[in-house]
Amino acid sequence: MLLPFVLTAIGFVMLYAGAEWLVKGSASLARRLGVSPVIIGLTVVAFGTSAPELVISIVSSLSGRSMIAVGNVVGSNICNTTLVLGAAAVILPVTTDRSVIRRDIPIMMGISLLLILLSANSFISRIEGIMLFAGIIAYILYNYRLWKTGAEGTLTPRASGEPAGTKNSGNPAIAYSGTRQGILIFAGIAFVVIGAQVLIESVVVIMEGFGVSEKFIGLTVVAVGTSLPELATSIVAALRKEMDISIGNLVGSNVFNILSVIGAAAAIRPIAIPGGFVESGMVIDYGVMILAGVVPWMLMRKDLTVGRPGGVLLLFIYAGYIGYLVQTG
Repeated sequence: MLLPFVLTAIGFVMLYAGAEWLVKGSASLARRLGVSPVIIGLTVVAFGTSAPELVISIVSSLSGRSMIAVGNVVGSNICNTTLVLGAAAVILPVTTDRSVIRRDIPIMMGISLLLILLSANSFISRIEGIMLFAGIIAYILYNYRLWKTGAEGTLTPRASGEPAGTKNSGNPAIAYSGTRQGILIFAGIAFVVIGAQVLIESVVVIMEGFGVSEKFIGLTVVAVGTSLPELATSIVAALRKEMDISIGNLVGSNVFNILSVIGAAAAIRPIAIPGGFVESGMVIDYGVMILAGVVPWMLMRKDLTVGRPGGVLLLFIYAGYIGYLVQTG
């Protein structure tokens, strides 16, 4: 019984290392092209830190474990906007741009509501999965267009003569050679893929050995494990006062999780919710996901900041949710 625990630890380490390399390589490449920190946080970093969720949900879908595929995304989104944001805010108050309140969080909430509508019949079809995945392409193009036009909340394209890779915040940008960028990106993808496979198999063996349901596995252990990249990235970004990357990473990651992760998983194999959307209790988990998005939005409406008291509140919400899962799981 010891081997599954060892493999679980190895899987988590590979997931974290792979996502870290993927983020570093992608962020370096994007900054060399002159992309703003806001766009990096909402797209490149968000995609990199969502890679574990993407791979695990696809693997789960292919193996017929649909509740892990869905639970992973819902649990990870809850974790991102409560545990991760809460921990980052407790360490250092997280401040963001007004556009996050006016545009990015409402987009995230709208997509979350769309997922509820698609799941209401306890089934996400292949067509619906393709529709969701098409949404992530539209989301990326939308953010790219905002950057190109210098819209509110993004930095305008670098001025003529400004060196690529320079950040407008005045801090030195990550600067890797093209070769190192490629190595980081490809090594990151490889570690994420392999780590996800190792993690999902070992955790399922352990939890099923204790008679735990797939829903509980996906919403807790796997969700927290795949949120470790977001946690590390957001805390480091907060400590370095890269607030746009910190909050952008979390908001963007939640959008990527729903559109690309569930979209890809359902496109490969339609996702059924065993026992029904309401009867299985997933409707409550979806409701908590919505609440976990509304609370940070309310905290930031006045001064655009999630302070330490707000961070503690978010951590209490997550602790309460885990307590609920333990009681019902």
